[in-house]
Amino acid sequence: MELGEFPLLLAPMEDVSDPPFRALCKQQGADLMYTEFISSEGLIRNASKSLQKLDIFEYERPIGIQIFGGEAEPMMEAARICEEANPDIIDINFGCPVKKVVCKDAGAGILKNIPKMVRLTEAVVKAVNKPVTVKTRLGWDEDSKFIVEVAERLQDVGIQAISIHGRTRKQMYKGQADWSLIAEVKNNPRMRIPVFGNGDINSPQKAVDMRNRYGVDGVMIGRASIGNPWIFREIKAYMNQGLVLPPPGLAEKARAAKWHLQKSVEWKGERLGILEMRMHYSNYFKGIPNFKETRMELVTSDNLGHLYELLDTIPNRQEEALIQV
Repeated sequence: MELGEFPLLLAPMEDVSDPPFRALCKQQGADLMYTEFISSEGLIRNASKSLQKLDIFEYERPIGIQIFGGEAEPMMEAARICEEANPDIIDINFGCPVKKVVCKDAGAGILKNIPKMVRLTEAVVKAVNKPVTVKTRLGWDEDSKFIVEVAERLQDVGIQAISIHGRTRKQMYKGQADWSLIAEVKNNPRMRIPVFGNGDINSPQKAVDMRNRYGVDGVMIGRASIGNPWIFREIKAYMNQGLVLPPPGLAEKARAAKWHLQKSVEWKGERLGILEMRMHYSNYFKGIPNFKETRMELVTSDNLGHLYELLDTIPNRQEEALIQV
């Protein structure tokens, strides 16, 4: 799989990294993307929400399907189900800090039991023919940041790449990501697989700084891409040509939000597509002055035609609102 010299990865994010959002990020230059994480138990039980997350499309490639779980047998079976959907990669989530995941020894919960983490990874690697990768954190807490050893052990049981979020589970998303330990993993002479860094990449300058300072093979971008798929093109322009691109204007943001809504409705159906799109509007139009009235309309209207019309007219409405101030 060819990802280029310094690939930009879209992080798997629950309720965000669905096909409509991934399509936007792909258009803007994301090199490798992942599905939302999928419960291994849900896949085995044929839960409709889990099965829908297996939807991947040719234009997304290379694409990884990410699964989570705390027991080997369900994870192996889930990995085989994923393999039938024909992704390029199967990724294991050992990083999600959410309590309902962690309490089942899944996600970052398994960081309290490294031998089990290694056994589970080995079982998944052996269960499928697709490359298996891992996304994880530095450790459970400040006293258990064993990521250098953990990465080596996971490599030894057959993973093909590792993405590391520079925080512990205890930190959740607070404080600053510590990339020094990610660099230790990358600079470990025994490591042969790509090491991708994740955490606090929110600008082109930050991405290039992390590449230069820590030597990682690529960066994974999560929260900074929400409502801002343009971050991928901005990083590439800065990295490859030294260009600082202007941020997208209001018209481009409105077009992207409309396209996102259209794709959401196509994929989820009209009612769910409209409802689940509401969380995205405040991200697309963050910091726009005098936008409250328009935002309220966007998040309360159930009429698809009205929403399309509203998104089409946002630049003009905003111009009028500013004149009236």
